[in-house]
Amino acid sequence: MTGQSPIDNFKRSLASATKAISGEPELEVSFGGDVAGIVRDQIMLPSLPPAPKPELIAKARGEADALALRLALHDTDVHTQGQPQSGPARAVFEAMEQARIEALGGQHLSGLGDNLMAALDARATRRGFDKENIAKDDNSFAEAVGLFAREVLTGRDLPASTDGIMQAWRDEIALKGGERMDALKDLIGDQAAFGQSVQDLIADFDLGQDLADPEEDDDSDDETSENEQEQQQDSQDDTQSEDQPGQTEVSDADAVEDDTGDPQDMVDAENMDGEGDDSEQTPSPNGQRPQPTNLPDPYSVYTTAHDEVIKAEELCDIDELERLRGYLDGHMAGLSGAISRLANRLQRRLLAQQQRSWTYDLEEGMLDTARLTRVITDPMSALTFKEEKETDFRDTIVTILIDNSGSMRGRPIMVAAVCADIMARTLERCGVKAEILGFTTKAWKGGKSFQDWMAAGKPTGPGRLNDLRHIVYKSADMPWRRAKRNLGLMMREGLLKENVDGEALDWAYKRLMARPEQRRIMMVISDGAPVDDATQSQNKSGLLENHLRLMIDKIENRSEVELVAIGIGHDVTRWYKRAVTIMDVEQLGGAMTEKLAELFDENPRGRR
Repeated sequence: MTGQSPIDNFKRSLASATKAISGEPELEVSFGGDVAGIVRDQIMLPSLPPAPKPELIAKARGEADALALRLALHDTDVHTQGQPQSGPARAVFEAMEQARIEALGGQHLSGLGDNLMAALDARATRRGFDKENIAKDDNSFAEAVGLFAREVLTGRDLPASTDGIMQAWRDEIALKGGERMDALKDLIGDQAAFGQSVQDLIADFDLGQDLADPEEDDDSDDETSENEQEQQQDSQDDTQSEDQPGQTEVSDADAVEDDTGDPQDMVDAENMDGEGDDSEQTPSPNGQRPQPTNLPDPYSVYTTAHDEVIKAEELCDIDELERLRGYLDGHMAGLSGAISRLANRLQRRLLAQQQRSWTYDLEEGMLDTARLTRVITDPMSALTFKEEKETDFRDTIVTILIDNSGSMRGRPIMVAAVCADIMARTLERCGVKAEILGFTTKAWKGGKSFQDWMAAGKPTGPGRLNDLRHIVYKSADMPWRRAKRNLGLMMREGLLKENVDGEALDWAYKRLMARPEQRRIMMVISDGAPVDDATQSQNKSGLLENHLRLMIDKIENRSEVELVAIGIGHDVTRWYKRAVTIMDVEQLGGAMTEKLAELFDENPRGRR
């Protein structure tokens, strides 16, 4: 294709090959970030320099092939059924499954096998598997088991970059699991049977304690609970036979303790008379109901040492920003015209609401040209000045907070950048301060925070485990002409990663509250719920979502900030009271215009 650089042609060819191997012709393949992975049903590959070396090209091919094979040969439901719940057993199970996938995929395609080995070599070098005296812990053991399995299942020698870790673990793995590893060769085409045999292998490695069936544990817990309930019921029957009137009196008091109580409490009280059999509903001896045990953990952050709030121009040099801004303008020329027309309509509506008034005969301010005739008729008279009176309309600030997550890559982030740019310019013409902010993370699946947590022994319930990156594209006091090129940063490969929405809202809210303006408006543009794999995999489910709900509730119900949200292909009305969902990204400009117009049409002083 004319006009395409060699690296662009390589990316296009690699994306086509990846789709073919995965068997999903509609699969999206993107380049950006530092590590390869599957994020929201799309394959993410690391960025490549304009002229990559041959070993880097082989590594990229291997990483793409490995992810494509996982999509083609891996059944998530089957995997989940046999997967240990936690601990080193789970890590071994994961490593064995990846070894199975790559061995099966490389059986008939020797070139693909070469690519996988090149990617393995690069990964082992990066993680220091070639070093002597490597730490013998659970993590290195699981890695070594996966490497040993690759060697057995593929028949290929491991690269020299794995010599250190294999020297530490090879003898022990061969002694305890060598025979079973050989038997696994015939099972690589049957994921379920392979998984069952891997569970036996895990038991051979003395990790069987992590293979307990959670359903069996639940059954045993249920039996224990039933026995305790029977004993408690027997005790209550004995008490009632000795003092029946007294027992009845206590039950009536519990049932009507508070006329304004929750109806569910009354149902629980009725169940205590014999209908209910849930031990959690039985009151404690002091008469108070036990607290629920399934509440989500309070939101916490493992460490903020690696978080950053950074200006857009500090993430990229000026020349690169200029190039990215030109790229943005070139691709969005048609859309810019449509949004500009909407913005002009918004501007007319806003200016129509302004009542301009002036104070005259001042000693300083703006020169009153209408009264210059005084100076001509009377040269001894002093110049007079005027000053425009402050209006409530002008005493407003608008924050546009844009989700910079990986799922926004492509046209969504381009449209969001152009819309925010034009809205900020329009508001500036009307004398309204505006700032543009973005939020993402510094790494995929945990950064240095995650590494610190691992080094500390993986304490339970760590809280947020990724490094936040909050970006200031345009501050409220920065003129639009100076901030224009900063919006091009959103086009930079590798910038968009994961999103922790709750903390981003808190950050933008605090910036707003520090402003002197009396009226504060925040507009959030997002395409999905919070996503941070490292945090979600190591905490109770719902941690990020619950924190987002708390922040939205705080801003909407306990502050003077007016919050509005626009969801791109995602229903945000379940999160925000004032929100709109658009299914086509082309509708974003119109949605932003209408929502801002609605807010300014309202009476800010009578709003609450």
